[in-house]
Order: sequence, then C-alpha cells, then structure tokens
Amino acid sequence: MTDETATEQDVRAVAARARDAAVELATLTRAAKDGGLHAMADALLDGADAVLAANRRDVEAGRQDGLSEALIDRLALTPERVAAMAQGLRDVAGLPDPVGEVVRGYTQPNGLEIRQVRVPFGVLAMIYEARPNVTVDAAGLALKSGNAALLRGSGSAFRSNGALVDVLAAAAEKSGLPRESVQLVPGTDRSSVGHLLRARGLVDLVIPRGGAGLINYVVENATVPVIETGVGNVHVYVDRSADLDMAERIVVNAKASRVSVCNAAETLLVHRDIAEEFIPRVLTALGEKGVTVHGDESFSRHEEVVPATDADWAAEYLSLDLAARVVGDIDEAIAHIRRWSSGHTEAIVTRDLDTARRFIARVDSAAVMVNASTRFTDGGEFGFGAEIGISTQKLHARGPMGLPELTSTKWVVTGDGHVR
Repeated sequence: MTDETATEQDVRAVAARARDAAVELATLTRAAKDGGLHAMADALLDGADAVLAANRRDVEAGRQDGLSEALIDRLALTPERVAAMAQGLRDVAGLPDPVGEVVRGYTQPNGLEIRQVRVPFGVLAMIYEARPNVTVDAAGLALKSGNAALLRGSGSAFRSNGALVDVLAAAAEKSGLPRESVQLVPGTDRSSVGHLLRARGLVDLVIPRGGAGLINYVVENATVPVIETGVGNVHVYVDRSADLDMAERIVVNAKASRVSVCNAAETLLVHRDIAEEFIPRVLTALGEKGVTVHGDESFSRHEEVVPATDADWAAEYLSLDLAARVVGDIDEAIAHIRRWSSGHTEAIVTRDLDTARRFIARVDSAAVMVNASTRFTDGGEFGFGAEIGISTQKLHARGPMGLPELTSTKWVVTGDGHVR
C-alpha cells in the first residue's frame, strides 16, 4: 500500500489522548477491566467478518508486494485465529490483577509502614511487524495492567489493525472505559515511528516486536524507555546421553511445527558420540517435513544436506531451513551457543542430570529447556494468557512478558506524624 505520512503533531495528539485515558485506567477495579475485556472478546467475534475482509486485502497486497511466505503466515487471519484472539482476551480477564499487588512490605523500627506496590506504567507503545494478533494481545494486556495502548503495526497490516482497533475501542467505550484505551498510531511510513519514539512525557514505554532491523532502529532512535524483544536464533543440543526417540520428536517439533515464530529452532547441535546413529534418522524425519538442513562436514556427507557457512550459524531463518553441526562435548555446544545465540531460547535433550545442570548454569538465554521443545517459550504456554513479547534483555522483564512485566512499582510510606 502507499505510505501514509503522519506529522509529529498527529502522533503527539494521539499520545496525549492516551495519556488522559491512562489516568482513568490506572484506578479501575478489576471487575471494570475484566468487563471491558469480555466486551472486547464479544465484539471481536461479532465483528469478525469486517476484520477478515480487511485482512484479506492486506494479504493480497502483501503477496503483490512480494512478502515471504513466513510473513504472509504471520499476517493472515482465519476465523480460527480470530476466535483464538477473543479467547486470549477472556484468558487475560481470568488472570489475577497485578495492579496494587504488594511486592514487599515491612514496618521500620520507628513505626513507619513501608510497602512497594505494583502500578501501571501509563502509556505503552507497541511497534510491531505483520502479526495482527499482536494488536489484540497488546490491547488486552495493557488494559488488564491499567495501561493505555498505542499500537503501531506495519504498513502491511494497516487495514487489519485498523479494523481490529475500531472493534476494540468501540467495545471499550460501550463497557464504560475510555475509547482512547486503545489507539492506532497514525501513518504507515517510518516517520510516524520516529515521532512516537521521541514522545517523551507522553509515552512511558516502547516495546518493539519484530525483526532485527526494526528492533535495532527502535533501540538506536528512541528517547523513550525501551524493552527490547529479541530475534530468535534458537538452538537444540542433543547430548550423548539423550533418548534418541525423544530427541527426534523435540527437534522436529522445535523446527517444523511453525517456522515463522521466534521460538522455532534454527540450529541443531549433536554430540559426536551419537552422531553416526542420530544424523540419518533426524535427517529423514526433517526431510519428511520439508526441512532443508545446512550442515557442517559431518552432516554434509549426506547428499540432501547443504554445506553450512557462518551466515547459517547466525541466521534466524523463519523458514523450513535448519543449521546443524556436530560438537565434541557439551562445552563445545555451549561455546557455539554463546557465540551465535540471540539469547532467546536454547534446549538440551539429555538423560544426565549433571549435564543438564551444566547447560542451565552456563547458557545465558532468556529461556532454557530441558527435554522439551523450544516452542514452549510463549506466554500462553507459561500460563500468562497472552503475552506482549519475549524480552532478551536483562532488565526487570526477561523472557515472555505477561501482566507483571507491564507494571512498575511505587513506594507507599505511612506514618503517624513521623518527622526525620
């Protein structure tokens, strides 16, 4: 679609309306917020036809513009995906309200009562690529945590996101909440993103969600605080003690169950002691799923394997491609991961407890899986309901970010005429 330009004044006006809404949202009861979430879910199902029609136009335009199949998969909505988004809102409504939770509290010897309590950030801005489901997830999580949501999706999903925000905002207003609880940032070109990133005093936090180019642009240009969600160069290491049936299932699931997501495996590491037995069977299993393996010398002896280069070790393919190599021991596997990983998720398949402990202790990623697929790094799978993203930073939020990660804290001190 043709880029639509928004001025700095346009973007700041939307942010100012969000700031006003945030004041009201911060003091809502749980019942009011949950009522709004259920109203949004109902409205989403009732308005599914309009949302799907807008999405079909986006998908058609995306194909004409040459979007990859991985991006088309992220962009496309179906009745089932719309229903899942609605259920996600209901799931969030069923979660505990983080606002007001006492993180810690105590009484000083002088009688002062001191509590640290969770409070909303205020205005959350999400900048994301392709996936319209992020629009609904972000709106729902922002509302439940008492924040106003400013949403800036990609131009490829502009129609879909507009239809979704229209439905959600109308439902919020109908349930007695501010219509400006959820808003779409105007504009589809990069200038509107820049205006948003510099809206200090109006926007409290920016969360980018997408590829490396988007995330780097946000981090390098923002004057507003940023929580960085990272790309997923994800590894599976099959140890010499692994149950090979289990290992095969985990590798195939981690790679091929859905290739366009950040928790899909991109590199397979195999201990040399089991390589001769495991490589042929895993290549067969991956081949049945249409996966192309880019391998080192041990893998590329097999004619169906493409020789790997350093570019493969660094790649987040988001496609039916997998880099693979044989390592001499767990320390070589860990060294490879520390060299090439994006810090998202790593998995080990092993029956040796000491080996598992060593892997957990030395692999510095947001999530570490032991005898489980990397595809479980997900807010829903962790029991968060929906998630706002997966952080690869080391700040207060790391890994899947649910409701608690969308709050800050403040200190409440209660005295009885105390003076210092």
